[in-house]
Amino acid sequence: MVGEKQVPLLDLRAQHGTIRGEVLDAVTRLIDSQKFILGEEVQKLEQELAPYCGAGHAIGCASGSDALFLALLAAGVGPGAEVLTTPYTFFATAGAIHRTGATPVFVDVDGETFNMDMAQASETLARREKIRAVIPIHLFGACADMDPLLEAVSGRQICVIEDAAQSIGSEYKGRRAGGIGHIACFSFFPSKNLGCYGDGGLLTTNDPALAEQLACLRVHGARKKYVHEFIGINSRLDALQAAVLRVKFRYLDSWTEGRRRHAEQYREMLAGTPAPVRVPRPALHTTRHVYNQFAIRCERRDQLQVWLKQHGIGSEVYYPIPLHLQKCFEHLGYRAGSFPVSERLAQESLALPVHAELPAEDIGYICETIQSFYGT
Repeated sequence: MVGEKQVPLLDLRAQHGTIRGEVLDAVTRLIDSQKFILGEEVQKLEQELAPYCGAGHAIGCASGSDALFLALLAAGVGPGAEVLTTPYTFFATAGAIHRTGATPVFVDVDGETFNMDMAQASETLARREKIRAVIPIHLFGACADMDPLLEAVSGRQICVIEDAAQSIGSEYKGRRAGGIGHIACFSFFPSKNLGCYGDGGLLTTNDPALAEQLACLRVHGARKKYVHEFIGINSRLDALQAAVLRVKFRYLDSWTEGRRRHAEQYREMLAGTPAPVRVPRPALHTTRHVYNQFAIRCERRDQLQVWLKQHGIGSEVYYPIPLHLQKCFEHLGYRAGSFPVSERLAQESLALPVHAELPAEDIGYICETIQSFYGT
């Protein structure tokens, strides 16, 4: 270790310290009630989050991965169908597609936004008739460019499923992630801006019929006990996790504003550096970026990450292997070079600490350490 200073990528202990009493009170009340499966806490969380996400309905489930799978089931996606998405994202998106028996079809991302290249998406949609759903990922806390996508699927039986796992509270032209497509999927994994103390997920929709179907699918496809209309799964959001999330939700906007301030400080401090570091700016359509990650693009990324670690600074590579190059998807027939932007990002992107509890002086230390690596 070069120095004693430690700057973790994420400091959940610091966050917990600010709300510990409230969380323990909420969890104690829930335990005393002995009502652990769905129930009032989950219902209240759903009622609070639906309008926050600009949606008419919210349905809690066990994880963000399950949310994606349930959305695809509700959309009628199955064997023989294709689902369009991008290879530069977490595995769960393509994994959920495969679980339905459908085939993932990839298009590249834009190097500035990290999100789906909508020109490529429109072209692919025009020539592939088997596509039954599209999953644009609102990556790192910013919405994909949704209007061109919605226009491309207009008049076709194609479900648009927002993968908003990293982007609760983000906005596209003033509209919230979660209320733009037909269904949206959120994750409450602990590292998310709104994270629980374990796994948890949520689906949102403005379609009452879809909402009812999703609520049914999460309990083995049964509206009434032991009467199964669909083949669903067991994917209920734990009431304990809902109790925690309801406490944390009260702080979400203030935490988000902290992340946004930190991102702007990074931009200001890195803007004038001669170091080979690019700090992508939000697209014009991004009216609120929530910075689940703050990702830069840089030369000699892996060596820089080692340098940061030596100086006590946490960082993470999102994502080192694009999905089209994962061994389990070899059968799809993609090769190195199929999606050059995603492949470059896998080599260049690095996420820096941006959590709300991060002191401003630590951002200065991180930027100075980056500059020292490049000799600037």
